[in-house]
Amino acid sequence: MKALNDNESVRPSGPTGMVDGENGGKGESRSGVVGNERLTALAGAVLLVLILVEIVSAAYLHALLPIHVFVGVLLACLLVVKLGSTGYRFVRYYTRSPAYVRSGPPRLPLRVLAPLLLVATLVVVGSGIGLVVAGPAQSSLLRPLHSISVLFWLSLIAIHVVAYLWRTLRWVADDWRKHPAEQAPGRGFRLGVNLGALLVGVVAALLLFPGAAPWVVWIQRGQDIPGTLIEGLILAIVVLLVTRPFRCR
Repeated sequence: MKALNDNESVRPSGPTGMVDGENGGKGESRSGVVGNERLTALAGAVLLVLILVEIVSAAYLHALLPIHVFVGVLLACLLVVKLGSTGYRFVRYYTRSPAYVRSGPPRLPLRVLAPLLLVATLVVVGSGIGLVVAGPAQSSLLRPLHSISVLFWLSLIAIHVVAYLWRTLRWVADDWRKHPAEQAPGRGFRLGVNLGALLVGVVAALLLFPGAAPWVVWIQRGQDIPGTLIEGLILAIVVLLVTRPFRCR
């Protein structure tokens, strides 16, 4: 029985840096695939921390709204890194790059989930930033859009995290072990890309941060825990329970 989160494809044995050309391919380096996986993993791990901060701050918006706004803008820049690395892998696989073909795609349920999660994430982040820019007075359309998208996004991200969490943590840990066999070329580049995205995110968050002030005043009339957040978390738990039999296959 295979688990949904055990979605790694069978990979050829040999050193990390094996070149496909030595195996009848077209010179595509296996280390490039590993580097791409670990870039995605590092960005995903940092994003997970920021997402957890967003969820906690959303539960106490009356006190933590400035943090919610700052972190929301910050994670948008890191999201670009993750989408870029996964998008690159997508293109390389479907253009039949030998190393990426041998590495294989995610399992079918996760491939079906991916575009839904992508759209939901872009709507959540985009509408959230739109709310900061527009302010409470001009938010009549963005507020329901943000609330509804969060409702569905929480279920999708819960499945995604359960599917990839342990593999992501393992890849991040492997990339920082001292044993050369566990490392892939470009570790400094991967770290630099993520730090650069965080730096850009901090600058963007500082520029947009004044937009949080009108919302601090407006939110005082709201509830401690928004109803949408409660409904979204309940729905996410239900979805995880319903999909559990599929994760045990």
